[in-house]
Amino acid sequence: MCGIAGIFNLSGHHVSLELIKKVTAPLAHRGPDGEGYFAEENIALGHKRLAILDISSKGAQPMTSKNGEWILIFNGCIYNYIDLRITLQAKGHSFYSTSDTEVIVEGLAEYGPNFFEKLNGMFAIAAWNKKTKELFLSRDRYGIKPLYYWLSENKLVFASEIKAILAHPDFKVELNYEALNEYFTFQNLFKYHTLFKGVTMLPPANTVKISNTVELKHQSWWDYDFSKPDTSMSFDDAKQKTKQLLEKAVTRQMLSDVPVGSYLSGGMDSGSITSIASGHVDRLTTFTAGFDMSEVTGVEANYDERRDAELMSNHFKTEHYEQVINAGDFAWSLPRVVWHLEDLRVGMSYPNYYISRLASKFVKVCLQGTGGDELFGGYPWRYYGIFRSIDQKEFFESYYGFWKRLVPDEDKLSLFTDTTLKKLNIKLPRKIFEDVFLFNKKLKYDTPEEHIQNSLYFEIKTFLPSLLLVGDKLSMANGLEERFPFLDNDLVDFAQSIPVKYKLGNLEQYKSNQDSFGNNKKLSYTSFDDGKNVLRKAMTEYLPESILSRKKQGFSAPDESWYRGENAKYIKDLLLNGKTLSTEFIRKDYMEKIINDHLSRKHNYRLLLWSFMCFEWWCRIFLNGEKVTGQ
Repeated sequence: MCGIAGIFNLSGHHVSLELIKKVTAPLAHRGPDGEGYFAEENIALGHKRLAILDISSKGAQPMTSKNGEWILIFNGCIYNYIDLRITLQAKGHSFYSTSDTEVIVEGLAEYGPNFFEKLNGMFAIAAWNKKTKELFLSRDRYGIKPLYYWLSENKLVFASEIKAILAHPDFKVELNYEALNEYFTFQNLFKYHTLFKGVTMLPPANTVKISNTVELKHQSWWDYDFSKPDTSMSFDDAKQKTKQLLEKAVTRQMLSDVPVGSYLSGGMDSGSITSIASGHVDRLTTFTAGFDMSEVTGVEANYDERRDAELMSNHFKTEHYEQVINAGDFAWSLPRVVWHLEDLRVGMSYPNYYISRLASKFVKVCLQGTGGDELFGGYPWRYYGIFRSIDQKEFFESYYGFWKRLVPDEDKLSLFTDTTLKKLNIKLPRKIFEDVFLFNKKLKYDTPEEHIQNSLYFEIKTFLPSLLLVGDKLSMANGLEERFPFLDNDLVDFAQSIPVKYKLGNLEQYKSNQDSFGNNKKLSYTSFDDGKNVLRKAMTEYLPESILSRKKQGFSAPDESWYRGENAKYIKDLLLNGKTLSTEFIRKDYMEKIINDHLSRKHNYRLLLWSFMCFEWWCRIFLNGEKVTGQ
């Protein structure tokens, strides 16, 4: 796990060592253990190292292949690198280190860029071919490790984080208005642009080749496919295979030359990983974030997961640590969270910042449960709401309603200032939403199962990558590597083939829920919590029944209550004073109405208020140059 950056002058002009050091410097938090640089003519590469595998100097980067043809910088971890090394040794390659980096660079020497498709792991890679004078950038299947680039008329600058691109003297920060529109629709970006005009994120499972002829070619080499379930599979087969593959995935991802711990939320996903991981070490270190609930009411009173996490810690005999977050911790962390996120995405993520900061005091690697919901159907209230759609048009109409998380299209005229409205297309987010589905020609819209398969595809293509992006930025802010056993290639491939009826325990009940006239009976979909059925059954020998039957709960602070209490003054001071910068783009009267409606309990606007505050800090930090200290 590291930070990478590079400059490729397409004009042929020389890149100085001083410039690549300046561009790489903002990534120091991603790699506190070392740094390295390569600069030759019009190409320069920079690397900040977090040493995890082969922590000696032999694992330093940039790394050169034995034949001298390839120069590599790499951020991530390859879990099948030992198997790949054995294969390469059989082909005559020798190795002087025990790092996964050397396996990649020798794999490039043997197979070329197609070698990226053989990697089981998380990665963002930049590889320079000295012979052909071509640069290759590539990301892992799932988009776990970020990689951004800025392509101007005569140069390409790329990095693990946007702040490195901002350090290039030729880059000027401007707001991308269409990205702003998309963010305030979905609290997410489905396209690969960013809030920074001109900065693009390389898509997952994608390799791009850049040559001196200003030629940029993309190759997409993998995609999710839920459209071919194995109908011959029995439920018992699905259960046993899921168990075996998750065990194998956790075992693979325990590979490290530094201490490994695990998050333990009290839920099934992190509990499953912890239960398996605890069998590989004498005393696994686990971490939970909880919340001060003294002034919390309503449904949020159940948000603190410490009790369930403590029960599991005792069950698995882990060394357990907790972070208690209170309402006052929000204001201190918010500018730091925005500084590290840069590319605003889903969720109210400051608890992630605190728990990764806690974990980093004890370990360098932490296992995460992200991915289980998206693979095994963890959001049944979404699927059952749309699975009776009769065709593609009705499906799009129903499902779009779930994902307008912030501001409906019809309210955009009230949301944005007149100047902003002239620079964006209000209707564009709907097209972007549909394009996620239309990109995949295999999707069909004829049966309930197909609608649910399409939902799984959409959420794992849009929601999951943003969760991973938030996780990467906020863990790396604290020099911590997060790993995701559910996102193991073998497990993902198998999970896609599991029939929907095994993931959703009440699917058949809903399908048969018609009266004698063929009309659907009224059901409260949200009363069911039957997702991830096959995973629950697969984990019966590992987890206590109280955890297996526990109603799903996300990792979230009780901000609905806190925004009406201790943090109400902070919100007003930030968004409604004369120094508020975001009012250049967002109408002040609209923000004021949202604040007042939330405080008066007319509506729960916690997600929108969070997004308003994040965007205000984004404007202060990245447009106005305000410094954030004590990161």
